Amino acid sequence: MDGNADKAVFFSILRKNSYLYSKQHIMAKDLYHEAVKTALIKEGWLITHDPFYLADFAQSIDYEIDLGAEKLIVAERGFEKIAIEVKSFLRTSISHEFHSVFGQYLVYLEALKQLAPERVLILAMPDFAYERLQDYSFILDLLTRYEVKYLVFDSTQPNIVIWKK
Repeated sequence: MDGNADKAVFFSILRKNSYLYSKQHIMAKDLYHEAVKTALIKEGWLITHDPFYLADFAQSIDYEIDLGAEKLIVAERGFEKIAIEVKSFLRTSISHEFHSVFGQYLVYLEALKQLAPERVLILAMPDFAYERLQDYSFILDLLTRYEVKYLVFDSTQPNIVIWKK
């Protein structure tokens, strides 16, 4: 087999096994991460950690989940301290994607309460995902019931369009 055929087979297997490895997802994740960071700076936030590794603060706690693998943006403005988890919502099924994001949000929320209680966890999502979520009353009820703090950013330019603190 030539190199291109080998690559095609490799990426085909990756796509079947995990959406995380798709080139589109990786590019969009990087793009949105930087866009949210830029939008925060435009609104007067000082980025203090990028990324913020939770594992750095958990040396004496026995975690079974590798929280340090995920990136959080940490920012401060005046006395406010936040940690932002940027999600792209690129899966075809918005409800399936939300299940994953919501579970991760709850784990991060508990970890921050123990490790950095001065920080407020904010879920960042693109405007198109927020619009799609409006069709799912059950999901909207969960966001309200669990008091999920989130921001919605413009997916085409680095602006925050909604803050729910």
